[in-house]
Amino acid sequence: AGGGRMIDRIRKWYYNAAGFNKLGLMRDDTLHEDDDVKEALKRLPEHLYNERVFRIKRALDLSLKHQILPKDQWTKYEEDQPYLEPYLKEVIRERHEREAWNKK
Repeated sequence: AGGGRMIDRIRKWYYNAAGFNKLGLMRDDTLHEDDDVKEALKRLPEHLYNERVFRIKRALDLSLKHQILPKDQWTKYEEDQPYLEPYLKEVIRERHEREAWNKK
């Protein structure tokens, strides 16, 4: 159990060290937009997509101004939920299925 707590502390430290949370971004906002991610984004419900666009625009604005959000507005490790991951997993599964079918 002690090892698990240590790993969790390291994860939290790394999460904060990465810095995207200081701009109000979530982990899934930072994914490289390859074809799979682009397809997953098309499948997002409208409210999740709009929230993502808002976070990215705000982060770009802050970055241009060389600013970060006040600490109470940073995205917290515990609150960062992988909103895109279920859609991305489905897209990747479908692509692998298509590739396997095309090999036949």
